[in-house]
Parts: sequence; structure tokens; C-alpha cells
Amino acid sequence: ADTGKGGLNVTLTIRLLMHGKVQHPTERKGETVKKMREDSGARINISEGNCPERIVTITGPTDAIFKAFAMIAYKFEEDIINSMSNSPATSKPPVTLRLVVPASQCGSLIGKGGSKIKEMRESTGAQVQVAGDMLPNSTERAVTISGAPEAIIQCVKQICVVMLESPPKGATIPYRPKPASTPVIFSGGQFIDAIHSLNVSNSIFCPLSFLPSFCLLCPAAGLDASNQASTHELTIPNDLIGCIIGRQGTKINEIRQMSGAQIKIANAMEGSSERQITITGTPANISLAQYLINARSELTGC
Repeated sequence: ADTGKGGLNVTLTIRLLMHGKVQHPTERKGETVKKMREDSGARINISEGNCPERIVTITGPTDAIFKAFAMIAYKFEEDIINSMSNSPATSKPPVTLRLVVPASQCGSLIGKGGSKIKEMRESTGAQVQVAGDMLPNSTERAVTISGAPEAIIQCVKQICVVMLESPPKGATIPYRPKPASTPVIFSGGQFIDAIHSLNVSNSIFCPLSFLPSFCLLCPAAGLDASNQASTHELTIPNDLIGCIIGRQGTKINEIRQMSGAQIKIANAMEGSSERQITITGTPANISLAQYLINARSELTGC
């Protein structure tokens, strides 16, 4: 593939996975996503439905895709900076995007012995993680990219090159988010898998948030973004605890690292079918840890 000054003169489709949907009274209908379409030249479509997860599909020549990702990444960073203006937090969290990639291409992204993914991390400065499990009822896996906008853009370019050089093998069953059976409320403050203020059909997407009054990043929310540590407890059925802990504790350690929260899992009580989990940290830490635990517990065949 031609990766020179002219870029890759091919058409490609990249899928993003986002969480949360809220309606924001101060946003004009479709404004942000419309501007992204016009400025990048890429086709940007957002899946419909009453789902806690939404798929954003970006299609076009690779240079248009790169422009769209640049706009998205810088929009994330802008919202992070705005959210910190009323917060005592001093360290800026990284921008995080999650791609949805056919599982048959993930081996090429990782490379032999992890060589390719290591090369991407070192050359771009972005953190890249390929999920070990396929997304439910699909043959796709999530690829999480985290870092500064410039690092994310360079990383996306390298991922596009790999995907073009190693096309999917066999039929791909795309991941389709399921409608929420019950509403789940998370507070915001951590940017993961969401495009805040990317609005369409009179709705926008907000990090880990389903109601505007619980979004720490929405100016209209009127919610005090307290960073004082607190403790939250939840119970998980015994048959799901293995999915959350992972082999030799790998999954629970990932959740601790990503959320920044302290997480303790109580020992099994005789006669009880549930285990208690205690989460300690800021409200944002706790909310992110809850989300990640819930996501692990919903996986099948883990």
C-alpha cells in the first residue's frame, strides 16, 4: 500500500464503539457530526436504537478517515480540558477510542510474539490493547487506543495499513449492540469509548452517561464533580466472578489499572450464591470500575 506523501488512495471502513446517549439542550441538532462529515469528507454514520452502546461507522478514502479521526481525537481532548476547568484534578486523562476489528485481522495487528503491537506503541507513543475475547454474538474484537490526539492519529494510520495488507479471512459477523434491558447510570469524568458532543438525531453521546444530570461534563448538569474518595459495594453471582477476576487475576488487575479505583473481592461465604465487591476511589473512578465490571460480567464463554 502507498503510505507516502499522497497517503493511501483506497476506500476503507473503520468502526468505533461508543457508550452512552443523552440529549443535551444546549446542542444544535446534528451540528457536530455534520461539521465532521463536511470537513473530513468521510461518511460518518451512527447506529440507531435504544442501546447503551452505539457503533460509529467511518467510511471514505484513508486521508478522509484520518481527518475524521483527527477531529474526533481533538474533540475528545477539548472536552477533557473543559471538564477539568471546574475540577481540582491536575493530571489530564488520555484520549481513548475503541475500534471494532474483525478477529481474523487481530493476529496481524498483534504480530508474531506481539512484535507489531509493540512497534506501534513505541513508534506512536499511544497505548494499544487488543481484547482477548470477541464481542458478544460476533466475530469482532475491540482494539483500544489511548494517548494524546497526535499519537492516536498516527496509531490509526498504522492500523489502517495493517488492515489493508491483511484483509479479513472468511465471513465477518459484525457486532450489533443489544438494547438495554434496564437503564444503567454512570457518572462521567473519564473518557473511554465515547464521543462527547457528537450529536445526531437530536441526541449526543456522553462518556459513560445516560442521563444529563449524571454527566460531569455537561455544563447543564449542575452536578458537583467531587473528587473526594468514597466507597461503593456491589454483589456479583459466584458463577460470574471468574470472568471478572480472569486467569491469575489478569482481568481484575486491568480494571484496577484502567479505573484507578481500589477493588476488593470478598471471599466466598458458605451458603451464599454471591460475592461482595468493594470499590474505593473518586466518583469517576468508581463509575468507571462499575462499568468495566458490568462489561466483564456480561461476556459469554469467558
